[in-house]
Amino acid sequence: MQLNHQVVIVGGGLAGLRAAIAAHDSGVSDVVIISQLPPVRSHSVAAAGGINGSLANHPNSKDDNWEKHMFDTVKGSDFLADQDAAEVMAKEAVPRIIEMEHWGCPFSRNDDGTIAQRPFGGAGYPRTCYASDKTGHALLHTMYQQTRKRGIKVLQEYVVLELVVRDGRAIGLVALNFLTGELITVKAQAILFATGGAGKIYAHSTNNLLNTGLGIALAYHAGVPIKDMEFIQFHPTGLWGTNILMTEGCRGEGGYLVNNLGERFMVKYAPKAMELGPRDIVARSIQTEINEGRGFNQGGPGGGYVHLDLRHLGEAKIDERLPEVREICLNFAGLDPVTTPIPVQPSQHYTMGGIDCNVNGETKVTGFYAAGECACVSVHGANRLGGNSLLDTIVFGKLAGDRMAAFVAGGSGPANADAALAEALTNIKHQITALQNGAGTEDGPSLRVELQQTMFHHIGVFRDETLMTDGLAKVRRLRERYKQVKVRHTGKVYNMDLLQQLELKGMIDVAEAIAAGALARKESRGSHARRDFTERDDVNFLRHTIASYTPAGVKLDYSPVAITRFQPEARKY
Repeated sequence: MQLNHQVVIVGGGLAGLRAAIAAHDSGVSDVVIISQLPPVRSHSVAAAGGINGSLANHPNSKDDNWEKHMFDTVKGSDFLADQDAAEVMAKEAVPRIIEMEHWGCPFSRNDDGTIAQRPFGGAGYPRTCYASDKTGHALLHTMYQQTRKRGIKVLQEYVVLELVVRDGRAIGLVALNFLTGELITVKAQAILFATGGAGKIYAHSTNNLLNTGLGIALAYHAGVPIKDMEFIQFHPTGLWGTNILMTEGCRGEGGYLVNNLGERFMVKYAPKAMELGPRDIVARSIQTEINEGRGFNQGGPGGGYVHLDLRHLGEAKIDERLPEVREICLNFAGLDPVTTPIPVQPSQHYTMGGIDCNVNGETKVTGFYAAGECACVSVHGANRLGGNSLLDTIVFGKLAGDRMAAFVAGGSGPANADAALAEALTNIKHQITALQNGAGTEDGPSLRVELQQTMFHHIGVFRDETLMTDGLAKVRRLRERYKQVKVRHTGKVYNMDLLQQLELKGMIDVAEAIAAGALARKESRGSHARRDFTERDDVNFLRHTIASYTPAGVKLDYSPVAITRFQPEARKY
């Protein structure tokens, strides 16, 4: 079966929904969203703490403005963010947040009725708007209601398996109907990927099970470069044992980080910002405390942890501002943060890099766009500030949707697409047949676990040449072993074994790009912290890493960082 649409959005999270709304409202009548699951279950729902914008609603932020938001973003990025893109995001923040308010998002409120704002890490002012600690949930449901209001079509439980590109033009997709096992092709004039990050390439991740980086891998395989993949954010406070996110809102509301000596140890690492330092600094500080023996459960299963202490906030404030944190702790850790400190450890959280695109989502492939965590504009550089990811989705989702609408209005559909799509469909069928009927002996789930452990321990919070060289070699051996993977289940309906082995090829290739980029970057910048090159090197590495796919493996190039307003300076908090 072949479907034909003007604009196809792959991914039903905030970026995808906002792009669909923008394309629709700009005059495209035929917009369809393809999603692996119901859109309101997309990973955007898990973003808890808030969304940044210089509304200046807090008593301590009366002189906040977009330029200060931009500066904090650029400084937080360790000066690797493209400043023209950061300026666009900071300027668009307030109108986009007000738009969400007008669409019905139930933000928490000040006594005067204005949107409440809280402090977040790396920010000079309390500018993070929130809906208790369920901000992503509130935004996503609000956005989905707007798509339903417009009658935008959603194809649920479809998994895209190939982005089809011919002569530099995106012409369509091959997708699997997960409910029936049927393969289909989709012809489109414009395609946007809003498929989320690559967190599940790592062990100990706050990400949901779908964040395998499949969308990034499909674009990469189709010839679209991916940028700055070595910059992987580790959130300071994943719940020990499960890695469920303990939102930065915990620290924004005044929570303490405490070691096994009872010390608020952040005074040693960020004496001014304390617990509200940027995520990369706080994560490394926690890991240092654990590594040097000042954590709890030293040497025990699951690794060490420190305490996130909310007890002094009191039950009323926790229930008002952090109700989901309390609920998660009760259900998943058997403790009540009102009376007991929360055990936390750094956990993989966010992919700063992604599909190389500009502020309008445009890539080097005509008709193909990207937005959200799978994209790299770049506004996050080497380290994303908390509260900027939700903003990224709605700002750049809208801009990409607007640009796709203009593209569709200005031209006809791709030529000779039917034959190319039929060829791609045949190739996917052959891949599936080889996985199911081949003589392979490798167990895919075992390879996935080995990949995740390799990435966490070799390309993790702290890095050095020996660790990364070994890790990259292991990833490349996994790529060879993948050729012998065998799918055990041959059923059509909800064949998770098949899907996971199809994902695994992309996971390994994206992991290679991460590891190779990290090994080649001989400096420490943001989340990329090397023990053998401990200083930032602006002379040699103030540049973006550009990774291109080849059958033999990753090819690395570099591109300049856009510097407009703020010259790089020492990053102190």
